[in-house]
Amino acid sequence: MTQVDTPLPEFVNWPTFPFSGSLTVRPLEPPALPEPPRDGEEIATCRACQAHDDAYVWVDERWRVKATDQPPGLPLVLYLEPRMHLDLGDLPNLEAAELGLLTVRIERAMRSLPGVARVHVNRWGDGAAHLHFCFLARPAGALQLRGSFLSMWDDILPPISTHDWRENQSFVAAWLADQGGTSMLAS
Repeated sequence: MTQVDTPLPEFVNWPTFPFSGSLTVRPLEPPALPEPPRDGEEIATCRACQAHDDAYVWVDERWRVKATDQPPGLPLVLYLEPRMHLDLGDLPNLEAAELGLLTVRIERAMRSLPGVARVHVNRWGDGAAHLHFCFLARPAGALQLRGSFLSMWDDILPPISTHDWRENQSFVAAWLADQGGTSMLAS
């Protein structure tokens, strides 16, 4: 499939869109069928399944929360993963119910960080096969970062200090551990 002179969508004019200047829409590539496997389709090659608990900021018997490998541009970015190698539609009822509770707990903990106005919760299913939800903390007053472009802004913004990044992780891990599970970070 090819596209010729495809008009740009209205969102490029939104004040939250992170780019300016000349843009063009890429042509659509032909469908790739069958689709290639995602990273970690097999447990033996799944990074989440092979990771030890010390790679996470908080754990319990069925779930783990990890931070980015390096300081992000936002105050904090966390990932929630089940211990079991599952995708969203494969969650047993208990884990599905816990997912809702944990989503709210993590959002509350991150929103309790000083200077955080909102927490965006995202799930994209095309990267890694192991289910993971991304939690992105939007800084208070940073209205240009509102909405669906927040993850792009995280890649654009300069990273926060390592000290602040670690403090934010410790705060959230302790907050979560107060209601169950274990903080994996030294107090």
